[in-house]
Amino acid sequence: MTVALWCILIAIFLPYVCTAIAKASGGYGLKDNHDPRDFLESLNGLGRRAHAAQLNSFEVTPAFAAAVIVAHLAGNAELVTINVLSVLFITSRLLYIICYLADWAILRSLVWFVGMGLIVSFFVVSV
Repeated sequence: MTVALWCILIAIFLPYVCTAIAKASGGYGLKDNHDPRDFLESLNGLGRRAHAAQLNSFEVTPAFAAAVIVAHLAGNAELVTINVLSVLFITSRLLYIICYLADWAILRSLVWFVGMGLIVSFFVVSV
């Protein structure tokens, strides 16, 4: 298994970190487990931002996974390049989540663009 493939697994679980933060900040308990989606939609402040970060993480993970797999299958990029891009992407996602939670909107958007640029980079290095 390459570092890049392990990064896909990390990216898959990052949204759940956001979910845990959202639920913890909103006082989520087992009694609330009957309708967790409604609970998450009812949050405000930090909890709502954590939930939004969760949703964005779910949205971007398939693109990242596809980019890593394409880069592996194309076979034109050095493995070290694919691994470095993957670690940079995970780092960008962690920074994105931090920015979202801290309510740093402009920085969050810039970090999001960096992450999307990294996804494109997988295809560029695979040509």
